[in-house]
Amino acid sequence: MDGKIDVLTLISLIVAVILVFKLRSVLGRRTDDDEQRVERARAEQRQARAANGSVGSDKVVTLPRQGREESQVAASSGTPVAEAEERIRTFATADPAVTEGLLDILKLDPGFNPEHFLGGAKGAYEMIVTAFAEGNRKALKGLLNREVFDGFASAIGERESRGEQIDQSFVGINKADILEAEVKGGMASVTVRFMSQLISATRDRAGVVTAGDPQKIKEVTDIWTFSRDVSSARARHDPNWRLVATQAPN
Repeated sequence: MDGKIDVLTLISLIVAVILVFKLRSVLGRRTDDDEQRVERARAEQRQARAANGSVGSDKVVTLPRQGREESQVAASSGTPVAEAEERIRTFATADPAVTEGLLDILKLDPGFNPEHFLGGAKGAYEMIVTAFAEGNRKALKGLLNREVFDGFASAIGERESRGEQIDQSFVGINKADILEAEVKGGMASVTVRFMSQLISATRDRAGVVTAGDPQKIKEVTDIWTFSRDVSSARARHDPNWRLVATQAPN
């Protein structure tokens, strides 16, 4: 060209500059405040993931923490003891001895709630039954006391030595009832009868079914006893109940 800028080129340059400024005003720039907000949001997400990952990772029969904390807050804020006792007395149980046992637990642990306990016990039952079928000793170790764990581990070892595997699907719990409750030497114990449904089959090394039926739902009844130390404030700080005994129904 001859060094002159024609009118069309000049107009194009002006339009381009205006568009750049428009885009900058619409899209904006990331400021220090924006960076801080993003970092705070990321930190909150990391904390939330950490909290979700830690809940129930190695717990036993942990009563739902929300209900437990609500009970503890209520107790500390002056909730009458009679109100907590009434909660126990209205709990559905046909055996007065069970009610008295639950009240004895309440005396040492003001946050105890039988309904919350049963909710945790059901979760623990499914975890234990599933871990046993899978041969997951690590999961079982945190759920059982030493004696019961040794018995479960021994049964798993014998099964493994025979080359057997259990295919199992946990269908659900039809009913869970508290049969016994007591406090001895600062140890609270609650016995629960579980009526559940499972699909279970044992296979040999060749994969042949030797027991059970992989296509049939089986009705199962188990009576398990859970225990927890409630002898002191320090002991009660651990909300976990462990399986300490199992028995077959009569």
